[in-house]
Amino acid sequence: MTSADTTDTTDTPASPYTGAARTVTDVFQPRNVLLIGMLAIGLAAAGHWTGLLWGFLGALCAGLIPAGYIEWERGRGTWGDRHVVDRTKRAPIFFVILGSIGTGSVVMVLGHAPTGILVAMLALWAMTVILLAVNTVWKISVDAAVASAVVALLAAVHSPWWLLAYAMTVAVCWSRVALGYHSVAQTVAGASLGAATAGAFLLL
Repeated sequence: MTSADTTDTTDTPASPYTGAARTVTDVFQPRNVLLIGMLAIGLAAAGHWTGLLWGFLGALCAGLIPAGYIEWERGRGTWGDRHVVDRTKRAPIFFVILGSIGTGSVVMVLGHAPTGILVAMLALWAMTVILLAVNTVWKISVDAAVASAVVALLAAVHSPWWLLAYAMTVAVCWSRVALGYHSVAQTVAGASLGAATAGAFLLL
């Protein structure tokens, strides 16, 4: 095990910042960020309220279903908590995410969903493939990737002013490091990968 992977098994040391870091990482966990973000992306993509329905489907497939799977496995005793800090046990989660996003994307194609929300889904699917590949050798931060991807996608479909929300992404990165789940490099790598997902819109 390399030094970058020591966060897989080490306990988080107590510090004055632990409580704040825990709050940040729980409030801005992927399912919450994706729920708000995909609703907003769907609304922008459609230009009217029906986009919220497509956005909710996106959030369901990209965030809520995977989160439900994690909770189910926790109930079975597979993992100790929703963070699944052991990198070697994360592969099943990625496969669930890929299957869920893939299924949702097919439904969107068949239902003639707005292009913007479909592109966002495919960008998240591609990001997950890379996260899975990197995770086989290095514990890249999924939370940082999602927090960054959602902000970047919102900036692409709404307004560049959304880039100010990267303050949230920075907070997520800080919390993951403060809690001992990741190194700085792992959160920066995750956030960089998430930002790259907005590049999908350059192909439209």
